[in-house]
Amino acid sequence: MCAASVAVVEKHLAALRACDRCPAMHKPVVVGRPVASRVILVGQAPGDKEPKFGRPFAWTAGKTLFKWFHGALGWTEEEVRDRIYFAAVCRCFPGKKPEGGDRVPAPDEIAACSAWLQAEVSLLRPALVLPVGKLAITQFMPAAPMQDLIGKSFFLNYAGVALDCIPLPHPSGASPWHRLEPGKTLLQQALALVAKHPAIGL
Repeated sequence: MCAASVAVVEKHLAALRACDRCPAMHKPVVVGRPVASRVILVGQAPGDKEPKFGRPFAWTAGKTLFKWFHGALGWTEEEVRDRIYFAAVCRCFPGKKPEGGDRVPAPDEIAACSAWLQAEVSLLRPALVLPVGKLAITQFMPAAPMQDLIGKSFFLNYAGVALDCIPLPHPSGASPWHRLEPGKTLLQQALALVAKHPAIGL
């Protein structure tokens, strides 16, 4: 059972939506559903489409991510959003780089937003965390080549909570890693580990 009630999660999300710690970030704050889950998925940051749709992973990368979950778990997008708590390293769209593409959040923005993630882990006490992409993965473990991280489960402590961590590659169309070997096979290994994890069945 999750340590928090839906009402407590809703209260947390209300406070998160009102956050104004990072002046260079573009509002609104993008949050997922108030799910009292033992599984937390941690993305990088919203793109420019997510604020318009009002939910994480609302565009192309999301289509790929939900396709992965459907293949591994048999869940629809709605079922994934109802069963897994969606978090992120940063919750606001960082804006575009002058040369094009989304700006990577600055270290001070990541640090400012990390308090929200730590609060969520303390609140939900998840048994499983799924960091998606390099930026999210490095919030939980030291940087390493993707082939050393994807397809494995790690037991670690975050915000005082002991949990399993199964890293996933970023489903962005800009990154071919998950479509080429060894990434393709390692992704399937990671999704198989997710499917077998006890927290998925709760």
